[in-house]
Amino acid sequence: MDCSICTSMPAILRPPRNTICLTCYEGARSVISFINKLESAQGSAEKKANLCKTLENVSKWVHDRKDASEELNEKIKFLSGFVVAFRDQIHTDIQLHPGDNGPPIPAHRALLAIRSEIFNNMLDSDGCKAPPNDAVTLPELNHEELESLLEFLYNGDLHEEKMNKHVYSLFLAADKYGISYLQKLCERHMLESLSTANALDVLEVADVCSCLTLKENALDFIVKNMHDIVFSAKYDAFALKNPHLCVQISRASLMDAKRNSVS
Repeated sequence: MDCSICTSMPAILRPPRNTICLTCYEGARSVISFINKLESAQGSAEKKANLCKTLENVSKWVHDRKDASEELNEKIKFLSGFVVAFRDQIHTDIQLHPGDNGPPIPAHRALLAIRSEIFNNMLDSDGCKAPPNDAVTLPELNHEELESLLEFLYNGDLHEEKMNKHVYSLFLAADKYGISYLQKLCERHMLESLSTANALDVLEVADVCSCLTLKENALDFIVKNMHDIVFSAKYDAFALKNPHLCVQISRASLMDAKRNSVS
């Protein structure tokens, strides 16, 4: 609904004055409540003058926030050109091959180099300098995972569904190629979604990437849910693949039991 207060339309085209959005309505209610409280209190002329000054500052703050919001929206729209260039394959100059023999994905050398120092070194090497139709293979990623990685590199964000599906492979790729921002987002996502179903997977990737905070949180969660995790069918396969982590789980469990017995 168009609002007669916060609309960016010219005055002649604005809706009737009794049309107001929920945000402005709640803001007006808060300001009126604030004024009523101050008026009900006993105060001197100096306090009333301060009230006028306060309201003036509030009005200026609201105006400044609106300008900042509009400027931010313009910046987002301007920077989204990267996404359009990737989606429409505008002047792409390199092909990225996944490790599952899937179709290559066109990309831009400059953006890859900016996003990752590792990519920059790879593309700056003698093997990648010459023709614009050069190709690079990322063997650790399948086609869907590579597509998600590129979507993040161009967009700076990733849909929740894709993050849920590819978080482990993206975390490993971010660690390998030095994409720290993606690594932090993946780490946060894994911490927030930690459960008995995925704790072993989180512990495994945290160990591979030497991510101490994530590893400690995963270990602590496994110890607290020892029965559900250790006696699951998934744990058998995990133990065969990661005997050193099973030793660490056992030690952490014994240390936890010791602390509980002392307390």
